[in-house]
Amino acid sequence: MSSRIEEQVARYRTLPAAQRTAMARLADPELRKVLAWAEKKMAIERSPGSMAAVLTGGREWQARHLDLIDKAFVRIANGERMRILLNMPPRHGKSARAARWAPLWYLARHPDHRVMIASYAAKLAEGHGRWIRDSIKEMGSQIGIELRYGSMAANRFDLAGTPGGLVTAGVGGSLTGMGANVAIVDDPLKDAKEADSPVKLANLWDWWQQVLNTRMEPNGSIVVIQTRWSENDLAGRILQSGAEGWTVLDLPALALTDNDPLGRKVGEPLWPERFRHKHLARFKKDVGERGWWALYQQQPRPLEGGVWKWPWITTHRTSLAAFRAVDLTRVLVAIDTAGGREDSDEVGLVAVGSDAEDELYVLADRSRKMGAAEWGRAAGLLAVELEADAWVVESNFGGDMASQILRQAWAELQRDGLTGSLLMPRIIEVTAKVGKRLRAEPVAQLYENGHVHHVGEFPGLEVQLISWMPGMDSPDRLDALVHGLTELSDNGGDGTTAGTYERSDPPGRR
Repeated sequence: MSSRIEEQVARYRTLPAAQRTAMARLADPELRKVLAWAEKKMAIERSPGSMAAVLTGGREWQARHLDLIDKAFVRIANGERMRILLNMPPRHGKSARAARWAPLWYLARHPDHRVMIASYAAKLAEGHGRWIRDSIKEMGSQIGIELRYGSMAANRFDLAGTPGGLVTAGVGGSLTGMGANVAIVDDPLKDAKEADSPVKLANLWDWWQQVLNTRMEPNGSIVVIQTRWSENDLAGRILQSGAEGWTVLDLPALALTDNDPLGRKVGEPLWPERFRHKHLARFKKDVGERGWWALYQQQPRPLEGGVWKWPWITTHRTSLAAFRAVDLTRVLVAIDTAGGREDSDEVGLVAVGSDAEDELYVLADRSRKMGAAEWGRAAGLLAVELEADAWVVESNFGGDMASQILRQAWAELQRDGLTGSLLMPRIIEVTAKVGKRLRAEPVAQLYENGHVHHVGEFPGLEVQLISWMPGMDSPDRLDALVHGLTELSDNGGDGTTAGTYERSDPPGRR
């Protein structure tokens, strides 16, 4: 290649895409061929997913959730020390991208570095190593690296002309004498049986602390990508330790909150191009509730010990079509403002109703992160939407302020012409005098006896119900639900379920 062409290629690589296209269009055939090669090289260098697309002719799956893995490895390759915890459902491409294409791409970017891959079984990790080794043999000339002669074992190989290479191991195996710039832990547990074994979990944690972490270079990065199995799996223990310095990306099969890493709406599938709602519904039926929430929703729950049980919710759930025949006598919007709690990140906003037979219905969950003005307006709009007769708000933390926020929000909605002919809902202030378990248990008993019906599914709320255990701080959605259902089931304060509450509800609407 002449120096003139080399200069033009170097300039080409610095240009934005539109200018590169224009330059290639004007180039002579010889230069155009070289520029096409440069464009391919740039695509290979861009990210693991881009490399995969180029080298497979577009056959490798691409998706938004896989882009998150790409972005993490790009940051690492650019010199950032990272700790990444990515929880993702099975069959969503995490291992192919994170334990194969990503380390291959990283070694092409940093051939003098060493990569370590660990999985629950040495053979599984070795399988990743074999794929990477074979890919270097086949495509090394395109990505710019080759294997050192005589160093081609699937579980450990070196690159030619550099100290870089790759090593694989099973979780619990020895890594003595081995160091890593990047360590990838892919599925550290095999199945639910291992996840329920205290011995397996203890050995995994010991290996994590005493083996893998001690093998990292000073600026080394660790990527843990797994499907959740239990509360005490590796991801769970990392989270329980505070996850300080970790970037945590939870990617449930169906989005649970408005704070989804991909910006999905609640209930939106992670990979709709491949797994639509009907596919996920079949998986849910096949693996059961516990398996679904652990493996697919990344929300593992204990088998026993929680106050709420899954069958209490699922058995008595009602569809929107069936609910149309229900005539509600009362509708409440319950609010937990989360005031005074430093760890709070959501305002609980839940709508509930009751019929003439005292059956209770959960109608909506609009909980999310909100400032005071925002939650006031949201509570007002929900009351208008459902024609609620009252708001229920806890007065323990700034009750007077909460009432004022609701009044101001309603006045603004009236000025905007959004309330129609509706009167402002009554404001019912509740003061919780007892512990959270005593507040929650009567409501849980209503669920157990089949008197509470969820109208549709409310994933975020239901996860909080099932996961809450005595001694834990109750989350905002759960608290709002308890406020609302307690008020409905104890109308008049007879103490049947809400005797532990003190209410302040001036008569009439105000």
